[in-house]
Amino acid sequence: MLTVVAALIGILIGAIGAAIFLFALSRSRVRAAETTRTRVLADAERQAEAVRREAQVDAREQTVQLRSEIEAEIQDRRLQIVKVEERVLQTEEEIDAKLTELVRREQGLGDREVHAKALQEELKEAKDEALVALERLSGLTVHEAKQQLLERSTDLVRHELAREVRQMEEEARSEARRRARALIADSLQRVAASHTAEATVSVVALASDDLKGRIIGREGRNIRALEHLTGVDFIIDDTPHAVVLSSFDPLRREVARLTLEKLIEDGRIHPARIEEMYYHSKTELDEHVRQAGEQAVFEANCGEFHEELVRILGRLRYRTSYGQNVLKHTLEVVHLGGIMAAELKAGVKTTKRAALLHDIGKAMSHEADGSHALISGQLARRYGESEGVIHAIEAHHYEVQPQTVEAVLLITADAVSASRPGARGESLENYIRRLEALELIATAKPGVAKAYALQAGREIRVIVEPSEVDDDAAALLSHEIAREIEDQLEYPGQVKVIVIRESRAIEVAK
Repeated sequence: MLTVVAALIGILIGAIGAAIFLFALSRSRVRAAETTRTRVLADAERQAEAVRREAQVDAREQTVQLRSEIEAEIQDRRLQIVKVEERVLQTEEEIDAKLTELVRREQGLGDREVHAKALQEELKEAKDEALVALERLSGLTVHEAKQQLLERSTDLVRHELAREVRQMEEEARSEARRRARALIADSLQRVAASHTAEATVSVVALASDDLKGRIIGREGRNIRALEHLTGVDFIIDDTPHAVVLSSFDPLRREVARLTLEKLIEDGRIHPARIEEMYYHSKTELDEHVRQAGEQAVFEANCGEFHEELVRILGRLRYRTSYGQNVLKHTLEVVHLGGIMAAELKAGVKTTKRAALLHDIGKAMSHEADGSHALISGQLARRYGESEGVIHAIEAHHYEVQPQTVEAVLLITADAVSASRPGARGESLENYIRRLEALELIATAKPGVAKAYALQAGREIRVIVEPSEVDDDAAALLSHEIAREIEDQLEYPGQVKVIVIRESRAIEVAK
């Protein structure tokens, strides 16, 4: 027990000693911390004072520097203001000098204006005096002098106009002739067309005249059956070994020819056999028409066509125009137009298709109203041809005005094919009427003494009175006659107008 008490007492004493030691130790540390704090505060105050002093010194230096910079800038601004004021003063002085000069000039202009007015008055008086003197010396008034001057000017202008007309027409004619001659000559050389047209056969040859009685038949029954079926007149007269077939329809005439030839070859001629051979011939002709159309399309080489157009085209084989076979004329126009289109870099296919169809309306002219050009255009439109082809077809006889190169080429090719020597025939009555119309147009002009149509109407020579028509008037007269012929008459190719005055010939070709 005592031991425990002693231990407790020892522990208590140790604790008290430790507490006293710790208290002394803490107080010493507190005193050391206070000493350190006092020292740190003193150092901080000294540093703050040093910084404050340095800042004051820097502030004073910056203030002095800033004040010097401001003073320098103010001085510069003052110098600039002084310079601006000097320039303003100089400008004001220049403006004042210019104003003074302008006032002086204005005064001078006023004096000149007054002087100019005085001079104008003097000039007017001098003109009046000179005009009176001129009228007195010339014996003409001002109006009469003006009239004479105008007449002389008119004569001069007329002379110059006629000279220019002659020169321009000669140049244009020479160039056009050269180019047209080269183009058409090349086209004709490359197209091997016959110079005589094949006429439709309307006479059937007989081996002997005994066949005429068999063709007529007992009491004329055979010939009546033939005429009733074919619609063709069979003329059996004294012409040896021949029967003449007469009809305005070439297709009917061809059917009748085939029928009669088959009957003669067969030898059996009676109404029943006639009817049988008629239908055989009609079927055969339809086949010939189709083959002719296909052959024409093949030769044209410009694409496929509707089968109905091919069939109608084949019917042109049995049509003629002024003795010219229409299908051969059509193919000739196709080749000519294609060659010219290729030379001019135009639409070759369009030109050739339009050329192949341009006269197709002639195969139906009795079945539809209107000209063959418009009928051809309607057929082409109905079977799907392009507008360029349709326009060229409708314009080839100027039913509509040509608007494309292909239309003009078709007109040219058609004219070349129709007007070449031997292509077409012309009745004597129409020939004389055309020549008279040419001479009438020329003789209707004032100053014309005589007019002669030559070269089958392709040239007209006009003889004028020398006292009424001078060289300039002759040039204008030939031009007027050519224009009237172009406007009033229809003619193939060109008509050359030659005006003759005092052994001088002035020519205009149209």
